[in-house]
Parts: sequence; C-alpha cells; structure tokens
Amino acid sequence: MFIFIGLAYSELGTMFPHSGGVARYPHYSFGSFTSYSMGWVTWLAAAAVAPVEVSAVLTYATSYLPWLENSNTTLTGLGILVAIVLMAIFVGINYMGVTWFTRVNNVAVWWKLGMIALVIIMLLVHFNASHLTQFGGFLPYGWHGVFSAIPAAAIAFSFFGFRQGIELSGETDNPKRNVPLTLLGSVVICGILYILLQLAFIGTVPESAFANGWAGIGAGFVSTTGAAANFAPLAAIASVLGLIWLAGLLYADAIISPSDTAMIYLKVTTRMSYAMGRNRNAPAALSKVNDNGVPWVSLILAWVVGCIFFLPFPSWQSLVGIVTSMTVLSFGSGPIVLLAMRKQLPHQHRPFSLGVAVWPVAFLALLATNLIMYWSGWDQVWKMMLAIVLGYILLGVFHVTDKGRAPKLEFRNGYWVLIWFAGITLVSFLGQFSGVPGKADAGELNYLDFNWGIIANIILSLVVMAFAWTCQLPSHRVHEILAETDNPDSIMLED
Repeated sequence: MFIFIGLAYSELGTMFPHSGGVARYPHYSFGSFTSYSMGWVTWLAAAAVAPVEVSAVLTYATSYLPWLENSNTTLTGLGILVAIVLMAIFVGINYMGVTWFTRVNNVAVWWKLGMIALVIIMLLVHFNASHLTQFGGFLPYGWHGVFSAIPAAAIAFSFFGFRQGIELSGETDNPKRNVPLTLLGSVVICGILYILLQLAFIGTVPESAFANGWAGIGAGFVSTTGAAANFAPLAAIASVLGLIWLAGLLYADAIISPSDTAMIYLKVTTRMSYAMGRNRNAPAALSKVNDNGVPWVSLILAWVVGCIFFLPFPSWQSLVGIVTSMTVLSFGSGPIVLLAMRKQLPHQHRPFSLGVAVWPVAFLALLATNLIMYWSGWDQVWKMMLAIVLGYILLGVFHVTDKGRAPKLEFRNGYWVLIWFAGITLVSFLGQFSGVPGKADAGELNYLDFNWGIIANIILSLVVMAFAWTCQLPSHRVHEILAETDNPDSIMLED
C-alpha cells in the first residue's frame, strides 16, 4: 500500500522538489481551499508525532525512573517538565540547520538499523518454528484482525518515515535520484526488517506467555518475567533467553530511536506550516527563515503545540491511532494531484515518470489511503473529522482577520475534498472496524461486513477521482500559481 503511495509522490516530488510538498502540490492543481484542507490535516498529524515519540521515551524510561508517569500512564508534573526540555533540545538541533540535523540524524539512524539487525540475529538463534502453527495457528483472529491491526497496532505508523522524502525534497541537492530512492527504498527496507523482526518475535515468545492467547500475550509476559513487557516485549524476550546485555541495549534504543523520530518530525512540522505560509493559507510569519535556512517561527509553533500534547491526555499508545488516521488521510491527495497534472501540465519535465501506469497506480494509492482510514475504525474517524471542522473554523477566522493577504478560496475547485471527507465518514459509520466483528460497540452501524467494506471503499475512491477530475484548475491558472511561487525556496540547499 505504501509503495503505491510512494510511487505517486515520486513523480510529484521530482517534478516540484518543494519543502512541505504534501500541502503545496494540492495548491498547484486545485487551489487554496484544497491546499488548506490537506495542509491542516498534515500539519496537525505531524505536530502530534514529536510529542508522541517523546512520551514514548518517557514511558520506556519509567522502568528505572518511575516518577515520570502516574499509575494511569499520564505524565507527572516532573515528567511534563522533562518532556518540555527534551522537545526544546530537539528544537535547538533543528534551529542549527540541515547540516547539524543531518549529522545527528545519521548517527541515530545507523544505530537504529544496527539494533534491529542485532535483535533479529540473536532471536532467530533461539527460533521455535512450532509457534507458527500452535496457539491458534495462522490468522487466529481472521483477516479482520490482520487489517484492523494496520492502523491500530502502529504498523502503518511505522512506515511513515517515507514521507520525509516528500516534505524535505526542497532540501536535497539531487531530487531526481534522492526523492524516489527515499520514498520507495525506505518502504522496502523497513518492510523487510519489520517482517524479519516480527518473525523472530513469534518464534521466541515464551510458551508460558500464551495462557491467554496472542491477544493477551502482554499479560502473559508480565506474569513470567516481572517486566513491563506490554510496552517492551523484545527486551522481555531477551531477558527470558538470558540475553541481559541485549535487553539493556534495547532499553537504551527505546530512548534513542523515538528521540530521533521526534527530532525528524519537528523538522517536518515546521516545513508544513512553512508551506502553508508560502501558500498564503496561514500567517506570513510562518514562512520566515533564519540565517541557517530554517523556518524559525514555524519551529517555535511546533514546539508550543507539541508541549500541549504533554498535558494529562491518554498514553502515547492511544494517540497513535488518531495520528495514523490523519497522516494517512494527508497522503490521499497526492495520487489525485498526480492525475490532474497529467492534464494540466502535459509537457512538464518529469525526471521520474510512471508512464501509462499512472492511472492504476493513482487509483490503488487512493484506495490504500481510504482502506487504512476505514480499518482505523469509527472511533478514530469521527475524532479526526472533528479536528478537520476545527481547522475550517480557523480558516474562516484567518480570512476575516487577514483579508489583504488571504487568497481566494477557489472553493469550486476544491469542494471535492468535502465529498471525500463525507464519504470516509459515511463508510466508516456503516462499517464494523471499531470493535468485534458483528458487534457495533463504538457507535458504528455495522451494516458493512469485511468484503462489502472493501467494495464500498472502491466505489468511494472512484467517485472522489471523478469529482476531482472535473474540479481541477485550468492549465493557465496552474502556471500562474507556479509563477507566483517560482522564486526558489529559501530553505533549499542550492541557496
């Protein structure tokens, strides 16, 4: 699914290597209302990731610093202070510019890759193949369980790293090579590593932990190891196997890896608000950059909003679902813009082109987006739509208070976005993916079974593509918009 989405953005990202591309590309093809809609969704999702990762760091640290969290997994007063300081450190690294950021990030990335490879090798030495057939066998909870896990169990969340190839494409010196390599290479490499890691996990779980089945395996761990294995299962397995040194490294990795992700997403968040400022859908101050080429006002805003997430909200694990939903939704405009630009800019140079495969790839990318949204369940979808409504309220306030700068909404070219959002909401409400199949326990109606839910999303994808095709801006207007923003990004390396 993410490969199809990555293919769509590979063509767009090499055509227009602009920072904050997820928000800027819809602006080129469909105008201000569409770009604001997608920019708000993308910014809100990205802004939540850094505090989620910092919260994860503190959750793992409670194994030796228990005063960081309360018994209900919310941060204590001191925990909030530590979280704010950590965020400030990541802000400082980002403020120094792309060179400092790259140095720190490169070290962290190689550490993460090395740790994953080490864990895979050490666990596979103790692999028990019978676990693949015992304790319920293959698919113990059916396909419903498999696909609902994609958003709910942070599987989709784990693949979001490919988006940096889009959001930071304006800061690479060779977008023709680096954008497709980043988008597609990261998905493939991560996919291989995650599959091997999960295989190693399945084959080395202590059999005593299966007392309550796979669904209750966390409780089984706690009873057999005495460790908080519900959030550190790999470290718990290492302890059971006598690999105490590996467990220690994993607890260190549980601090280093989320910290690196938090630092990256602070950078991404600033580029999103920078892009919205460049599109004139947000205050101009958000596009101001310092001498290092960093949008410093956007960076401060990301820090302030991120700190709000440290208030006594539910644990970081429970926030992953809504972040996943909003991030996946933000990707959905890419394949639609890709098709529109084939008509609007037929002669535009495309360093990476999908050729005649553009139509099936775009459709499958949009369908993948809609399906992941559907599998996230009604309980996540309605919250996300409420956040979108809040965004439209802010848009109205901005247009009233800044009439001289705010662009025309170009609503007639962007109303298809509302049809898309309404369709996602309706299909989710009619579905069954918030709870147990056959039981509508979270507000949804449970009219659509597993197969009909897929069919409904296929229909929705086709309807959205049809409406968007009729709404696209004329070619001359696209050229006008591109001319307005043709001055090079001030945060590109070429500058």
